[in-house]
Amino acid sequence: MAEELGRIQRPAASQYDGRRKLLLVPLIYGPQADDPAGAEVLKNYWDQMQTQVDALEGALGGLQHVYHESLTVGGSEGLEQLGAADQRSHAFITSKTEKGAVLEATEDMDALLETLDLQRCMMIPLASASVGSRLQEWHADSNRKRYEYIADQIDNTLGENETGLLLISERHQVQFPTDVEVFYVSPPALDEYRRWFQNWMDQQQASGTAAGADGGLDEGLEGDSEEDAADDRRVEDGDA
Repeated sequence: MAEELGRIQRPAASQYDGRRKLLLVPLIYGPQADDPAGAEVLKNYWDQMQTQVDALEGALGGLQHVYHESLTVGGSEGLEQLGAADQRSHAFITSKTEKGAVLEATEDMDALLETLDLQRCMMIPLASASVGSRLQEWHADSNRKRYEYIADQIDNTLGENETGLLLISERHQVQFPTDVEVFYVSPPALDEYRRWFQNWMDQQQASGTAAGADGGLDEGLEGDSEEDAADDRRVEDGDA
Protein backbone atom coordinates (compact mmCIF):
# COMPACT_ATOMS: atom_id res chain seq x y z
CA MET A 1 0.00 0.00 0.00
CA ALA A 2 1.31 3.44 -0.91
CA GLU A 3 2.34 5.71 1.93
CA GLU A 4 1.03 9.29 1.85
CA LEU A 5 3.95 11.65 2.15
CA GLY A 6 1.81 14.41 3.60
CA ARG A 7 0.88 12.21 6.57
CA ILE A 8 4.09 10.32 7.43
CA GLN A 9 7.38 11.28 8.99
CA ARG A 10 10.36 11.78 6.73
CA PRO A 11 11.78 8.28 6.14
CA ALA A 12 15.34 7.28 6.96
CA ALA A 13 17.21 6.35 3.78
CA SER A 14 18.66 3.24 5.46
CA GLN A 15 15.15 1.87 5.91
CA TYR A 16 14.91 1.37 2.14
CA ASP A 17 18.46 0.31 1.29
CA GLY A 18 18.49 -2.04 -1.67
CA ARG A 19 14.80 -1.55 -2.43
CA ARG A 20 13.13 0.08 -5.41
CA LYS A 21 11.16 3.23 -4.59
CA LEU A 22 8.55 5.17 -6.53
CA LEU A 23 7.17 8.62 -5.73
CA LEU A 24 3.59 8.74 -7.00
CA VAL A 25 2.43 12.27 -7.83
CA PRO A 26 -1.23 13.00 -8.72
CA LEU A 27 -1.27 14.93 -11.99
CA ILE A 28 -4.01 17.55 -11.92
CA TYR A 29 -5.05 20.29 -14.29
CA GLY A 30 -7.40 23.21 -13.98
CA PRO A 31 -10.47 23.57 -16.20
CA GLN A 32 -10.12 25.78 -19.23
CA ALA A 33 -11.74 28.70 -17.47
CA ASP A 34 -10.70 32.15 -16.36
CA ASP A 35 -10.98 31.48 -12.63
CA PRO A 36 -8.43 33.25 -10.40
CA ALA A 37 -9.35 31.09 -7.41
CA GLY A 38 -8.79 27.92 -9.40
CA ALA A 39 -5.46 29.19 -10.70
CA GLU A 40 -4.33 29.97 -7.16
CA VAL A 41 -5.36 26.54 -5.86
CA LEU A 42 -3.53 24.86 -8.72
CA LYS A 43 -0.39 26.92 -8.08
CA ASN A 44 -0.49 26.02 -4.38
CA TYR A 45 -0.71 22.35 -5.25
CA TRP A 46 2.28 22.41 -7.59
CA ASP A 47 4.36 24.43 -5.12
CA GLN A 48 3.59 22.11 -2.19
CA MET A 49 3.98 18.97 -4.30
CA GLN A 50 7.45 19.99 -5.49
CA THR A 51 8.52 20.84 -1.94
CA GLN A 52 7.43 17.42 -0.70
CA VAL A 53 9.03 15.60 -3.62
CA ASP A 54 12.32 17.40 -3.04
CA ALA A 55 12.26 16.47 0.65
CA LEU A 56 11.51 12.82 0.00
CA GLU A 57 13.98 12.63 -2.85
CA GLY A 58 16.70 13.94 -0.56
CA ALA A 59 15.79 11.50 2.19
CA LEU A 60 15.92 8.55 -0.20
CA GLY A 61 19.25 9.47 -1.72
CA GLY A 62 18.33 11.03 -5.05
CA LEU A 63 16.14 10.42 -8.07
CA GLN A 64 17.14 8.28 -11.05
CA HIS A 65 14.03 7.93 -13.25
CA VAL A 66 11.00 10.06 -14.14
CA TYR A 67 7.79 8.78 -15.73
CA HIS A 68 4.90 10.91 -17.02
CA GLU A 69 1.56 9.70 -18.34
CA SER A 70 0.92 10.28 -22.06
CA LEU A 71 4.64 10.25 -22.94
CA THR A 72 5.48 7.56 -25.49
CA VAL A 73 9.08 8.73 -25.83
CA GLY A 74 11.68 9.72 -23.26
CA GLY A 75 14.80 11.84 -23.11
CA SER A 76 15.02 15.15 -24.94
CA GLU A 77 12.15 14.27 -27.29
CA GLY A 78 9.89 13.58 -24.33
CA LEU A 79 10.86 16.90 -22.76
CA GLU A 80 10.07 18.63 -26.04
CA GLN A 81 6.60 17.10 -26.09
CA LEU A 82 6.00 18.19 -22.50
CA GLY A 83 7.15 21.70 -23.35
CA ALA A 84 4.47 21.93 -26.03
CA ALA A 85 1.74 20.40 -23.86
CA ASP A 86 2.21 21.35 -20.22
CA GLN A 87 4.62 23.97 -18.93
CA ARG A 88 4.33 22.98 -15.27
CA SER A 89 5.31 19.38 -15.91
CA HIS A 90 8.02 20.49 -18.32
CA ALA A 91 9.67 22.87 -15.85
CA PHE A 92 9.41 20.39 -12.97
CA ILE A 93 10.82 17.43 -14.89
CA THR A 94 13.51 19.52 -16.57
CA SER A 95 14.80 20.43 -13.11
CA LYS A 96 15.05 16.72 -12.30
CA THR A 97 16.80 15.74 -15.52
CA GLU A 98 19.33 18.53 -15.02
CA LYS A 99 20.28 16.78 -11.77
CA GLY A 100 20.78 13.45 -13.52
CA ALA A 101 17.35 11.78 -13.58
CA VAL A 102 16.34 10.08 -16.83
CA LEU A 103 12.95 10.83 -18.40
CA GLU A 104 11.60 7.46 -19.53
CA ALA A 105 9.07 6.57 -22.21
CA THR A 106 5.99 5.67 -20.16
CA GLU A 107 3.17 4.68 -22.52
CA ASP A 108 2.58 2.61 -25.65
CA MET A 109 1.32 4.85 -28.44
CA ASP A 110 -1.22 2.37 -29.86
CA ALA A 111 -2.72 1.59 -26.45
CA LEU A 112 -2.89 5.26 -25.50
CA LEU A 113 -4.54 6.38 -28.74
CA GLU A 114 -7.02 3.51 -28.62
CA THR A 115 -8.03 4.49 -25.10
CA LEU A 116 -8.45 8.14 -26.05
CA ASP A 117 -10.51 7.29 -29.12
CA LEU A 118 -12.80 5.11 -27.04
CA GLN A 119 -13.16 7.90 -24.47
CA ARG A 120 -14.36 10.19 -27.26
CA CYS A 121 -16.82 7.58 -28.48
CA MET A 122 -18.22 7.14 -24.98
CA MET A 123 -18.98 10.86 -24.76
CA ILE A 124 -21.40 10.60 -27.70
CA PRO A 125 -25.06 9.94 -26.77
CA LEU A 126 -25.97 6.46 -27.98
CA ALA A 127 -29.40 5.05 -28.80
CA SER A 128 -28.37 1.43 -28.27
CA ALA A 129 -27.68 0.17 -24.74
CA SER A 130 -25.83 -2.85 -26.13
CA VAL A 131 -23.46 -0.64 -28.10
CA GLY A 132 -22.81 1.41 -24.98
CA SER A 133 -22.14 -1.74 -22.98
CA ARG A 134 -19.70 -3.05 -25.58
CA LEU A 135 -17.92 0.28 -25.71
CA GLN A 136 -17.48 0.23 -21.95
CA GLU A 137 -16.10 -3.31 -22.06
CA TRP A 138 -13.73 -2.39 -24.87
CA HIS A 139 -12.65 0.74 -23.01
CA ALA A 140 -12.02 -1.22 -19.80
CA ASP A 141 -9.89 -3.74 -21.70
CA SER A 142 -7.97 -0.97 -23.46
CA ASN A 143 -7.36 0.78 -20.15
CA ARG A 144 -6.13 -2.45 -18.59
CA LYS A 145 -3.59 -2.93 -21.38
CA ARG A 146 -2.51 0.69 -21.13
CA TYR A 147 -1.86 0.51 -17.40
CA GLU A 148 -0.17 -2.87 -17.65
CA TYR A 149 2.26 -1.34 -20.11
CA ILE A 150 3.05 1.53 -17.73
CA ALA A 151 3.69 -0.96 -14.91
CA ASP A 152 6.00 -2.97 -17.17
CA GLN A 153 7.92 0.15 -18.18
CA ILE A 154 8.56 0.99 -14.54
CA ASP A 155 9.46 -2.60 -13.70
CA ASN A 156 11.92 -2.82 -16.62
CA THR A 157 13.71 0.47 -16.02
CA LEU A 158 13.69 1.02 -12.25
CA GLY A 159 16.71 -0.80 -10.87
CA GLU A 160 17.63 -2.09 -7.45
CA ASN A 161 18.09 0.66 -4.86
CA GLU A 162 16.85 3.28 -7.35
CA THR A 163 14.10 5.87 -6.95
CA GLY A 164 11.60 6.83 -9.63
CA LEU A 165 8.92 9.50 -9.92
CA LEU A 166 5.59 8.96 -11.69
CA LEU A 167 3.18 11.77 -12.55
CA ILE A 168 -0.23 10.35 -13.43
CA SER A 169 -3.94 11.00 -13.06
CA GLU A 170 -5.41 10.20 -9.65
CA ARG A 171 -7.82 7.71 -11.22
CA HIS A 172 -5.12 5.55 -12.73
CA GLN A 173 -5.29 1.77 -12.35
CA VAL A 174 -1.59 0.89 -12.50
CA GLN A 175 -0.70 -2.17 -10.42
CA PHE A 176 2.89 -1.60 -9.34
CA PRO A 177 5.40 -4.42 -8.94
CA THR A 178 5.18 -5.88 -5.44
CA ASP A 179 8.82 -5.17 -4.67
CA VAL A 180 8.46 -1.43 -5.34
CA GLU A 181 7.88 0.79 -2.30
CA VAL A 182 5.35 3.42 -3.38
CA PHE A 183 5.10 6.85 -1.71
CA TYR A 184 1.91 8.73 -2.52
CA VAL A 185 2.63 12.45 -2.49
CA SER A 186 -0.39 14.14 -0.90
CA PRO A 187 0.15 17.81 0.03
CA PRO A 188 -2.66 19.69 1.83
CA ALA A 189 -3.42 21.64 -1.34
CA LEU A 190 -4.57 18.43 -3.05
CA ASP A 191 -7.70 18.32 -0.90
CA GLU A 192 -8.13 22.04 -1.45
CA TYR A 193 -8.03 21.48 -5.20
CA ARG A 194 -10.59 18.66 -5.02
CA ARG A 195 -13.00 20.89 -3.09
CA TRP A 196 -12.51 23.77 -5.50
CA PHE A 197 -13.00 21.56 -8.56
CA GLN A 198 -16.20 20.04 -7.17
CA ASN A 199 -17.57 23.51 -6.40
CA TRP A 200 -16.60 24.73 -9.87
CA MET A 201 -18.37 21.78 -11.51
CA ASP A 202 -21.47 22.39 -9.39
CA GLN A 203 -21.53 26.03 -10.44
CA GLN A 204 -21.15 25.16 -14.13
CA GLN A 205 -23.94 22.63 -13.99
CA ALA A 206 -26.22 25.03 -12.11
CA SER A 207 -25.67 27.71 -14.73
CA GLY A 208 -26.31 25.26 -17.54
CA THR A 209 -22.90 25.76 -19.17
CA ALA A 210 -21.65 22.28 -18.34
CA ALA A 211 -24.45 20.14 -19.75
CA GLY A 212 -23.49 16.52 -19.39
CA ALA A 213 -20.45 17.34 -17.26
CA ASP A 214 -21.79 15.22 -14.41
CA GLY A 215 -20.40 12.22 -16.27
CA GLY A 216 -16.93 13.58 -15.54
CA LEU A 217 -17.48 12.88 -11.86
CA ASP A 218 -18.33 9.24 -12.48
CA GLU A 219 -15.33 7.15 -11.45
CA GLY A 220 -16.50 4.41 -13.79
CA LEU A 221 -16.16 6.49 -16.96
CA GLU A 222 -12.74 7.92 -17.54
CA GLY A 223 -12.38 10.51 -20.21
CA ASP A 224 -15.33 12.77 -19.34
CA SER A 225 -13.40 14.79 -16.78
CA GLU A 226 -11.27 17.85 -17.35
CA GLU A 227 -8.16 15.87 -16.44
CA ASP A 228 -8.88 13.24 -19.08
CA ALA A 229 -9.63 15.92 -21.64
CA ALA A 230 -6.17 17.27 -20.84
CA ASP A 231 -4.78 13.86 -21.82
CA ASP A 232 -6.30 14.36 -25.27
CA ARG A 233 -4.73 17.80 -25.59
CA ARG A 234 -1.29 16.64 -24.47
CA VAL A 235 -1.16 13.74 -26.92
CA GLU A 236 -2.44 15.79 -29.84
CA ASP A 237 0.00 18.61 -29.08
CA GLY A 238 2.84 16.14 -28.78
CA ASP A 239 2.01 14.53 -32.10
CA ALA A 240 1.70 17.80 -33.90
